[in-house]
Amino acid sequence: MKLNLDIQRRARIEMLPLIDIVFLLLVFFIYAMLSMAVHRGLPVVLPTSSTSKVDKHLVLSVTVKADGTIYVDKEQVTLRDLAGFLETKSGGSKKHGVLLFADRSLSYQKLFRVLDQIRSAGLSRISLQAEAD
Repeated sequence: MKLNLDIQRRARIEMLPLIDIVFLLLVFFIYAMLSMAVHRGLPVVLPTSSTSKVDKHLVLSVTVKADGTIYVDKEQVTLRDLAGFLETKSGGSKKHGVLLFADRSLSYQKLFRVLDQIRSAGLSRISLQAEAD
């Protein structure tokens, strides 16, 4: 009986390491493209619309004068009562936004006390208002 020990095997390419490398390259290029898109972003001026409406029922106005008096929609409120007053005005809704008008001579600490009271009322959409030069 004759045994054939010189069996020639054909060379073959393993697919599993190739698939791993292809997926690694794919993830690398996706990550690279996302990071380039963020760094190449430019500021734009958004368009205006004459038909869009601002829902004024969902916006509260808080004004702080130079002497420290606080007004919510033209009603005077003390700093201690501000959080409770804003909660009742908003009805416990998180959708309400606050427009904060503060005098330029107001101290930084007083402004942050008012901001803390607004946040403790559960309102996180706060917009500090300023005049254009």
